[in-house]
Amino acid sequence: MDKHLVLIEGEILQQMAGKFTEIADIERRVDMLTSVAKKIDPKLEQREINEIIDDINNLDPITQLLLDDEIEDIMINNTEKVFTFNAKKGLMRIDYRMENRDMLKLFVAKLKLYMTNQEYKGNIMDIHLPNGSRANIVSSPVGQDITIRNMKRTPLSILDLVNNQTLDYDIAARMWLYVDGLRVRPANILVGGVPAAGKTTLLNAMFSFFRPDLRIVTIEETYELDTSMQENCVALETNEELPMQALVKNALRMRPDLIIIGEVRGAEANDMISAMNIGKISMCTIHGSSSRDLINRLQHTPMDVPMDIIPVVDAILITTPFYNGSTVTRKVTQISEISGIETQVLLSDLYKYDYKTKKGSPILPSVTYRDMLSSLIGVPATSILAEERVRSIILERLNQMGKRDIRSISDVVKDYYDDPDGALKRLGITDIKPAITV
Repeated sequence: MDKHLVLIEGEILQQMAGKFTEIADIERRVDMLTSVAKKIDPKLEQREINEIIDDINNLDPITQLLLDDEIEDIMINNTEKVFTFNAKKGLMRIDYRMENRDMLKLFVAKLKLYMTNQEYKGNIMDIHLPNGSRANIVSSPVGQDITIRNMKRTPLSILDLVNNQTLDYDIAARMWLYVDGLRVRPANILVGGVPAAGKTTLLNAMFSFFRPDLRIVTIEETYELDTSMQENCVALETNEELPMQALVKNALRMRPDLIIIGEVRGAEANDMISAMNIGKISMCTIHGSSSRDLINRLQHTPMDVPMDIIPVVDAILITTPFYNGSTVTRKVTQISEISGIETQVLLSDLYKYDYKTKKGSPILPSVTYRDMLSSLIGVPATSILAEERVRSIILERLNQMGKRDIRSISDVVKDYYDDPDGALKRLGITDIKPAITV
């Protein structure tokens, strides 16, 4: 594109900053771009206008990177270097960089088409791109540094996590039991891990297990959870005027059956635990390398949750990244239930990964949570364990049938909720029966 058209494009982008958030229709966007271009230079030919519009819609060098589900983050370090974080290969430098500051400035102007007033904070911007990814832009005297959190087009399902050895069928079935709670009492769950451990991925995979009649409120700093399968779901996002703590408090006024918090870091932890304490089921991700580490974080500043109410949390799942050269894998390394308080919060470990042998022990039967369900439903504890085994077999059967995506799993799970015996027959499972029907 010649220099004159580049200058015209820059002026169009300046005038159109933030406009694409107001206009979702592609044809209307093209009409508006065309109108602005003609006002800037009435002599422009349609061919030239089309060339400008094509370049505006071109986000190279990241266009193809945004389409790659293996790429979790894209890092553009000013005009120096471009890196990606690949889910399988780790941090990688790509053979491309912004040629000069003018090119970088034009690229940032393209991103600004999608910004909102709430996302603009002078030298810092958080912009949501059309595919759901979030671009964080920090300006400095030498240019801009851009970090893009890439949104997966196809989120990993619970069976994807089985197949990549993050967990096994028995752990997946335990998660199903926790999430469902046999209709009477789903578990309050903390999903912990260090940064880039796959916490949100694990939490998102649980969406296949939610009952369709739940009213769910999700709260995140950046939209990452795929809520598309839940009909009655409100997805909230924090901003400068609506911090996490305010949204967690407000969620209680929205008649939720379930509150899901993308990441708990501060004082909102108290509000979340208080919500659990009054009977609102909650799930969240939180930084921590072990179950005990998570409990310690809850008890200390800035969370400061009183120890005597922490046992309203039922289960803690820890996921951990493992690096083998350039390859990255994630595994569930610990599952714990809170079983009471003595001089400290008591933890019952049901599963632990052995770092020396690189193997996980078989998951032990739930005790505290199982016994609570047993008492609420009025069935023997052995029936709870038997039902968990049925669900493990269902998941294994779905994997064998190739029904591994989140939506297919969700459809079968809902079918099982509606008609357990019929669902098993439709899956070709004839040698077992549901252990509990609720």
